[in-house]
Amino acid sequence: MDYASLIEKRRERFAEVETLITDPDLFSDQKKASEIMREHRRLKELLEMWETLENARTNLVENRELAKEDDPEIAELAEMEIPELEATIEELSEKVQYALLPRDETEDRDALIEIRAGAGGDEASLFAGELMRMLERHSESRGWKVEHLESSPSEVGGFKEVVLKVTGEEVFRYLKYESGVHRVQRVPATETQGRIHTSTCTVAVLPEADEVDLEIKKEDLNIQATRSGGSGGQHVNTTDSCVQITHLPTGLQVRCQDGRSQTQNRELGMQILRAKLFEAKVREEAEKYSAQRKSLIGSGDRSEKIRTYNFPQSRVTDHRIGYTSHNIEGIMSGAINELTENLMKAEMEHRLADAGLE
Repeated sequence: MDYASLIEKRRERFAEVETLITDPDLFSDQKKASEIMREHRRLKELLEMWETLENARTNLVENRELAKEDDPEIAELAEMEIPELEATIEELSEKVQYALLPRDETEDRDALIEIRAGAGGDEASLFAGELMRMLERHSESRGWKVEHLESSPSEVGGFKEVVLKVTGEEVFRYLKYESGVHRVQRVPATETQGRIHTSTCTVAVLPEADEVDLEIKKEDLNIQATRSGGSGGQHVNTTDSCVQITHLPTGLQVRCQDGRSQTQNRELGMQILRAKLFEAKVREEAEKYSAQRKSLIGSGDRSEKIRTYNFPQSRVTDHRIGYTSHNIEGIMSGAINELTENLMKAEMEHRLADAGLE
């Protein structure tokens, strides 16, 4: 497909955005300014990639001609450069294709991660803690900031439930693939007969929602302050700082006690509630997409088993794309890039097909 006409449209938009960012009034609205600056960066990167791609194509044509020269030294040098140019063209063509896709508005957002222990009792809660640390380490390796919003520790040192907020560049774009049921197969430390147990945890990755994304009316909320429960430091169990928020129209309920005050817990609870309501809105819109894509994006079915961590065989399998890695230690230490990259590639192939950009 000839992308020249699409690139020309992006070039025209880039000129418009260049004009916009010279207007001092733009920065009076920080949210709009951030969006415009992100768009400027993306368009600039796309146009630079396109220019590099065009140069590589020109060089490839020239090298193929030079490879036919009578001078053996020139022909050999030209021939040696051809494989590298071909690889560069293939890589850049793919990146340009992806950059031309309609932008998902949630990709640039920060994310809330909710991890819940499922079937498996104590072992499931321990695995929930390991998944939390896996995602924390991965986030830190990308330079993202991780904040604990809410947690419910288990008696064996794991977590029944934990909610994290991850802040940084394109957080939701990369973490959305972690939504779903994660299954672990291994011999628990408490198992005396060496039998392999299977446990599960549910992970939900939600794009952070702004107040402008949806209106939450005060009369639709029931907010109660209660005494905190469980371990959590000197403030927990001593003050009525725990806040429980119920969204009456949907029945969604959020409970927060990890903050140091009732005010802070209310604020954190509203962040979580807003994200959950926004996710429901995004999930509804996702019905427009093909069944294959819905199984790959973060608003897909949370009840679906997406990944199995088999410790005896040092194997991690992502069932959505049939990809298996034997680097279970690295993955549990946060090195999930190989899984993410393969999932992104599979999703992009379907998005390209849907957009007619193959």
